Amino acid sequence: MGEWIGRNRRARRCYGFDEVALVPGRVTVNPDETDASVTVAGRTISVPILAAAMDGVVDVRFAVAMTKLGGMAVLNLDGVQTRYDDPDAIIGDIVNAVPQKATALIQKVYTTPIKEPLIEKRIRQIKDQGGFAAVSCIPQHAERFAQIAEDAGVDVFVVQSTVTTATHRATVYKPLDLFKFCTERKVPVIIGNCVTYEVTLDLLETGCAGLLIGVGPGAACTTRGVLGLGVPQVTATLDCAHARDFYYQKTGRYTPIITDGGMRSGGDICKAFACGADAVMIGSSFARADEAPGKGFHWGMATSHSNLPRGTRIKVGISGSLEQILFGPAMVDDGSQNLVGALRTSMGCTGAKNIKEMHFVEIIIAPSIQTEGKIFQVSQQVGMGK
Repeated sequence: MGEWIGRNRRARRCYGFDEVALVPGRVTVNPDETDASVTVAGRTISVPILAAAMDGVVDVRFAVAMTKLGGMAVLNLDGVQTRYDDPDAIIGDIVNAVPQKATALIQKVYTTPIKEPLIEKRIRQIKDQGGFAAVSCIPQHAERFAQIAEDAGVDVFVVQSTVTTATHRATVYKPLDLFKFCTERKVPVIIGNCVTYEVTLDLLETGCAGLLIGVGPGAACTTRGVLGLGVPQVTATLDCAHARDFYYQKTGRYTPIITDGGMRSGGDICKAFACGADAVMIGSSFARADEAPGKGFHWGMATSHSNLPRGTRIKVGISGSLEQILFGPAMVDDGSQNLVGALRTSMGCTGAKNIKEMHFVEIIIAPSIQTEGKIFQVSQQVGMGK
């Protein structure tokens, strides 16, 4: 498979959301009678859209609000919430920085050491307000932070890095043993990120409760430009979903995969589910919520890297309340509001009564799907022409 790109070198064609479309079903379903709920890490949620562990998106207030609306938000334990007693003031500084100095400021802000008591404090704040506590950190901090988080009553622990593999080789430090880590934890563990069939199979063997799929597609991520890494999300999700299904047939253990990043609208989210995702994780769409701490600004998780930033700060603006973004009514024409309504309407049009059935919707290669008949939208920069 693949085509020649030079002498003795083949490359296969991969696809992103803008290059495919979903085919309407032979049977349609009343959208109000579809079921978009999913089970992730042992918890059934009515909103299958997770909020990414990014400082401009999730804080204690946002996590609680997301829980009450039926979803799940992940708090970043490596970010400002655990480095500063008053993270809002620091976020304000980042938001108000001029573009030319934003990255340097973020790099400086994240050099302040993490205060481990704040890990417990933030988790307890979420729990005390009736929220579901899901938290994330990099592999280097996982063993230490996981114990603190479990003692504080955390519900789900996420180990996340730019690229995660079951086997990591290093001589100057001891790599995290994911097999041992997942076995010893008292709470479900989600691991990320990966994009290939083989790595998905390897990571499923760790006993994790879920996998994050995606390298570099996020709106504020620059990994693809800085490192040249990445697989477009349609192909990545399909490949990893196939690995999930093979592993399930072999072991009887079904592990959800979560497409992470690259979705700008309800349509992209629908396509991710059709590709086999059990849930999706987004950042920029939620960064536009009134409740988001970034107040209309959003920055990548690796923006703070001291030597090689792989993210940037972007202005996304404020679209509306979190409830409006999830459930409408939509007051904009670009598909960024009423995401759950869009998903359920798409399910109805394709004949899928639930997310499992959405996995079998027909997908076509459609390079003109974004432009066909849209000349006036493009010329006026409205709707799909923005």
